[in-house]
Amino acid sequence: MEQLFPLDLPFKPMGSSSFFSWFLLFFLVTFPNVHAFTGTYGVNYGRLADNIPKPGNVALLLKANKIKNVRIYDADHEVLTAFKGSGIEIIVGLGNQFLKDISVSEDRAMDWVKENVQAFLPGTSIKGIAVGNEVLGSTDQELWEALLPAVKNVYSALDRLDLTKTVEVSSPHSEAVFQDSYPPSSCTVKETILPYMKPLLQFFSQTNSPFYINAYPFLAYISDPVTIDIKYALFESNPGIYDSKTKLHYDNMFEAQIDAAYAALEKAGFGKMEVIISETGWASKGDENEVGATVKNAKTYNQNLRKLLAKKKGTPYRPKIAIRAYIFAMFNENLKPGPTSERNFGLFKADGSIAYDIGFDGLETSSAVSSLLSLKDVGLKGWFKSSYLLIYTTSAVVLLLISA
Repeated sequence: MEQLFPLDLPFKPMGSSSFFSWFLLFFLVTFPNVHAFTGTYGVNYGRLADNIPKPGNVALLLKANKIKNVRIYDADHEVLTAFKGSGIEIIVGLGNQFLKDISVSEDRAMDWVKENVQAFLPGTSIKGIAVGNEVLGSTDQELWEALLPAVKNVYSALDRLDLTKTVEVSSPHSEAVFQDSYPPSSCTVKETILPYMKPLLQFFSQTNSPFYINAYPFLAYISDPVTIDIKYALFESNPGIYDSKTKLHYDNMFEAQIDAAYAALEKAGFGKMEVIISETGWASKGDENEVGATVKNAKTYNQNLRKLLAKKKGTPYRPKIAIRAYIFAMFNENLKPGPTSERNFGLFKADGSIAYDIGFDGLETSSAVSSLLSLKDVGLKGWFKSSYLLIYTTSAVVLLLISA
């Protein structure tokens, strides 16, 4: 997550041959890809910390809370091994630092996919590869130029390994790729970015990949807390906004941000592409100038967001496409650079206990440092209240033994 520019304005009451491209389009129309998202709710499992639970305990924590979708920002082998047999669907990340190398080398892309994806299939449910993160919202134009060739080379490697119907290729963007997003119908891709965005969208359209965007009402609010109604940002009762062009009313900023992305895609010629939120969340602590970064507001935002996603409904502009979102983040990450808020987006504290109550159960403190096979330590708050404890715990241990 990068704190760049808010999507919502203040609220006031090249690489492949033409033959390959033709063949690819024909192939994909006949055999569409499978999207890397089950249901509507997922989490980002960031690990820039030296005090969070081990990956095996994280897998248990996710399963106990019935969270089926996870994004990680690399392809860490310890994580991928620990999640083997869990059934949790993972999008792995190919970091920005690899893009230039992979953009000019099909062999390097093949090696990366073999080592970090194919080697763990099918036991670990890797459903997607996120190539880069917020590349077109950055100021590094060399990365802009490397993104599409890198995406194509990764996809080509998956194709040669017969994995394109199993593993999706995508690239999440920051809100900085857009301009004029208030009201939502006015949103467009920035002119400077469009020459790079449009070919990328064309490729993703051919591969049936969705458009991933990181949407943060929190960042919009702290950029102008005087004129933006915090209730609008937190899904609480408020007058909302009216988009006179579409004649649609918005009572929360989150859906307005999503529809702004749909409007921008439509203007770029990709109106049928699905938008998925790759990151959204609210900080529970911040610096003095980060107004609104409180436990109360973080709880309100994430609780209301969870309720919204559970309804499996769409936005005002795309009512038939259920909103899907990955929450940022799983844990408070004490090694993240930047303002205090960056280290306090977690749904869970470093020891695996809940940061605030929105209906999830946290790890017992002892389990964060215990052996996975120690039944007295691998406990989850709430398990002992259930008559199904013995069945649940036994199943988890059997699963781990089979997967070992």
